Amino acid sequence: MPEASQFLTVRRFGAFEINPRSGELRKNGMRLRISGQPFQVLAVLVERAGEVVTREELQSKLWPADTFVDFDHGLNNAVARIREILDDSSDAPRYVETVPRRGYRFIAPLTDVAPPGAPSSPELTLAPAAVATLQAPGAPVFPITRRAASGRLWLLVGGVAVLAVLAAGVVLYQGRRAAGTRQRAVKSLAVLPLKNLSSDPSQEYLADGMTEELIGRLSMIRGLRVISRTSVMAFKDPHISMPEIAKTLGVDALVEGSVIRDGSRVRVHAQLIRGGTDEHFWSETYDRELRDALGLESEVAQSIAQKVEITVTGEERSRLAATRHVAAEVYESYLKGRFVKGNDRAKVEERIGYFEDAIRKDPSFAPAYVGLADAHHNLGLIFIGEPAEDERREVVRAAQRALELDPNLAGAHVLLAEVKQLQWYWAEAEAGYKRALDLQPNDALAHLRRAEWLMCQGRTDQALDWAHRARDLDPLGISGASVGWILFHARRYDEAIRELRSQLEVHPDDVWAMWELGFALILKGQPEEAIPLLEKTAILMRRSPGSIELLATAHARAGDRTEALRLVNELKQRREIGYIPAGALINPHLALGAYDEAFVWFERAYQEKSSILQFLKVHPFFDPVRHDPRFKDLVHRVGLD
Repeated sequence: MPEASQFLTVRRFGAFEINPRSGELRKNGMRLRISGQPFQVLAVLVERAGEVVTREELQSKLWPADTFVDFDHGLNNAVARIREILDDSSDAPRYVETVPRRGYRFIAPLTDVAPPGAPSSPELTLAPAAVATLQAPGAPVFPITRRAASGRLWLLVGGVAVLAVLAAGVVLYQGRRAAGTRQRAVKSLAVLPLKNLSSDPSQEYLADGMTEELIGRLSMIRGLRVISRTSVMAFKDPHISMPEIAKTLGVDALVEGSVIRDGSRVRVHAQLIRGGTDEHFWSETYDRELRDALGLESEVAQSIAQKVEITVTGEERSRLAATRHVAAEVYESYLKGRFVKGNDRAKVEERIGYFEDAIRKDPSFAPAYVGLADAHHNLGLIFIGEPAEDERREVVRAAQRALELDPNLAGAHVLLAEVKQLQWYWAEAEAGYKRALDLQPNDALAHLRRAEWLMCQGRTDQALDWAHRARDLDPLGISGASVGWILFHARRYDEAIRELRSQLEVHPDDVWAMWELGFALILKGQPEEAIPLLEKTAILMRRSPGSIELLATAHARAGDRTEALRLVNELKQRREIGYIPAGALINPHLALGAYDEAFVWFERAYQEKSSILQFLKVHPFFDPVRHDPRFKDLVHRVGLD
C-alpha cells in the first residue's frame, strides 16, 4: 500500500471517497466494509489513475516474496471484492478496467478533497505529522488570521510540536496494546479426521485417506509443525471442545472438515479454527472428480498455507503443488490397502492384495509401491517371521520403483533406509533418513527411525532427543513403547518401565508395549513378574518367534530351566519344518548360560542378516559375552566397532 504521507487529500469518484491514509472507503459519507488486500489494490489503482498497473507490479507491492500465497487466486479475489463493493462490472466497467494479459486500470474521474479538519489558512503550511495531530479527535483549533503577531505564530508552532509529541506517545501506546491483543501467529496445526458425510458408511476409508494426504502435504513445510495422523485419529469422533483438542495436541490451529462422495465426484469442505479461541477464520468447499482427488488435496493444502501466512520455500511450494490424475478405482484400491486394520499375517497379506491391485490397474501410481514396500517390511519382522532377506528384496524392489516414479516420496526413502540399516550399510541408512526429513520435516516416523539409528550407534542420549521430537509431532501416536525401547537400551530400566506401564494403562492390549516391558522387567531382576505378561503376549502374537524367544528367556532368568528348554525346543522343531529366524534362539541360550551354543546362533543370524544384530552395540542381553573375542569380531563384521 502507498505510504500514508503521500496522501493529504481524499480522492472522490462518483459517490465514493477513498482516504488511503486512514484506510477508509466511504459512499455518500457512509463507511464501507473493505480492508486488507482489496483496499490496498484499490489504493494503488487510484494512486495511478489512468495508467495500466500490471499484475507483476501489484504482486511486488502487495504480496511479499517471502510469504507463500497463491497470487493469482488472491488478486482475482481482491478485484472481485472491489467490483462488488463499487457495484462495478468487468464487462462494462465504470471504475476498474481489466487490461487482458497485463493488469488493471482505474478509469473513473477523480477529484481531490481536503481531509476533514485540515487547515485552510494560506499563512501556514504544516508537515503531514502536524496535520495528523490537528486532525486527532479532540485536538484544539487555533484561529489564524493575517494580522496575527509573529509571536503568536511561534506559539502555535510550539503548541503543535508539543501536541505532535503527545500524539506520538498515544499512537505508540495504542500500537503496543494492539500488538498485545493481536492473534498469535499459527506455527503449528493439526488436521482432524475429515468426516465421512457420504450416504455410504463404507466410504470411511476415503475420508481417512484424504485426511492422511492433506497431513502429508502440509508436513512438507519446514516452518509449520504438523501433527501426524496417528495422533489426530484419536479425535475421529471428539467429545471435547476444539480448544481442549488443541491443548492436548499442543497446536495453534485445527483443520476440521468433511468429505462427501457422490458417484465419481467428491466434495471436501475444510475450515481453519484457532485453537485458543475456537474462532473460525477460514472456510472453503472444493468439488472435483475423484480422479482429481490428489489435485483437490493439493489445493486445500495450498489454501491453508496461504491463510496461516507461513513462509514456504520455492522447493516446498513446488512439492506442495505437485499433483497428477489417478483413476478412481486405482485410488480406491490404494486407500483400502492403507486402512486395513491389524498387523497379523492375514491383515498384512490383505494389504498387499489391495496394493498389487492398484498397481495392476495403474503401474505408474507411485504411492501404491510405497504401501506394498511397507507391507513386505512388516512381513519380515520377527513377530510374523517370514524370511527376512526375501521380504527385504521385495521392500527394495517396490520402494525403488516408487522413487523412479516420484523421487520426492519420503516414505520410500525411510523404507530403503531401514533396509540399509538392517543390512548394516550404516552411512547409506543415515543419508536415507536425512533425505526423508528434508522432504518431509514433520514426518514423525522418519524422526523415530533416525532415533533408532542413533541408538544402534550407541548414541542413546541423542536417540532420546530425536524420539522426543517425534513425539512432539505425534504426541498420541509415538507411544511409550517407542521411547521405552530406547530407554531400555540406555539401561535406564526404571524409566523404561514407567513409560511402558503408562502406555499399557491407556492401551492395555498394546502387544509391543507388553513385549518391551518384558525385556525391562527381566533386566530389572523381576522375571517372575514378566512371565504372565509374556504369556499373554505369546497368545496375542499367535506364538510368533519373538514372543516365544522372550518367554523362554524370562523362564531361564527366573531359574526355570525346564520350561525355558521346552520353549527353545519348540522353536527348533518349528525351524525344521518352516522358517524361524536364527536370531530368536540367541537370547534364550545366553540366559541359560549356554554361551557356545549362543554363538552358533549368532553366526547363523549373521548369515541371515537377522534384524537383532543391529542392536549388537547396545543390547543389554548381550552384556555377558560383550568381552568375548568372538563377539568383538561379530561387532566388527556388522560395522559397529
